[in-house]
Amino acid sequence: MITATKGFRVRRAAAVAVTTGAMLVTGALTAAPAQAVTAPTITAKGGFLMNSATGTTLFNKAADTKRLTASTTKIMTAKVVLSQPNLNLDAKVTIKKEVSNYIVSKGASSANLIVGDKVTVRQLLYGMMLKSGCDAAMSLADKFGTGTTVNARVKSFIGKMNTMAKNLGMTNTHFDSFDGISNGSNYSTPRDLTKVARSAMKNSTFKSVVKTKYYTAKTITSSGSTRTMATWKNTNLLLGWNGTLGVKTGSGTEAKYCLVFAATLNGESVIGAVLTAPSEADRTTDVKKLINYGYAKIS
Repeated sequence: MITATKGFRVRRAAAVAVTTGAMLVTGALTAAPAQAVTAPTITAKGGFLMNSATGTTLFNKAADTKRLTASTTKIMTAKVVLSQPNLNLDAKVTIKKEVSNYIVSKGASSANLIVGDKVTVRQLLYGMMLKSGCDAAMSLADKFGTGTTVNARVKSFIGKMNTMAKNLGMTNTHFDSFDGISNGSNYSTPRDLTKVARSAMKNSTFKSVVKTKYYTAKTITSSGSTRTMATWKNTNLLLGWNGTLGVKTGSGTEAKYCLVFAATLNGESVIGAVLTAPSEADRTTDVKKLINYGYAKIS
């Protein structure tokens, strides 16, 4: 009896297999799912990628490990400026000697702003996000901070950056500068930087600025004449590649090479960050891999 039962089970299994095979041949079954997309290997010590439409995580490599952020910090500087109530982008800001002194003392990247020139808030945003001008960043921090001295206003502005970080849920972030030149406690993570970039990209002015490749500012000199500045070229050389829309590069002796990026192609949008890549070329390769991977994962 037991033998007969076993025989029945074998024959029944064989029949199911034959039937299944027939259904596959005739196409009666649903097509098999597409082959899984293999996650890329990147050289950066930290990386994160998100579906910017849904917020779904697509890639994670040490995404919550705190690292130096270099000039990607300026994303938050721009975010705070653009979040000011009743913001007038055409308001003029006079470039102060303290700004020039800061650039010289730090050997910082500069938009080559001239002391005494009047520059609009809009122009300062371009100078900060394209040319990565720390002079533009400091001028914005001075303009939108509160206090009776430049130092007090800058300190106040950095406080606003940290408040904004908290409000955005950037739990592993702290800023001690407006430009990423750390004073010992300026750090973030790939995940947190992606959060602020995603939020900032919802602002039309920010989005327009960071996707611009070249910008020529006309400032007003102390004598009232017009000065045409040398054209600022965006440091993000990936702009336009495969739908890349921004966002901000960063580099430094300790921070190495960083990039927060956003891209949209055929209705698919990704946003992410890489921190501490060993070289500019490696950073570029890493980001290209992540963007392509993101598109493939979403589709």
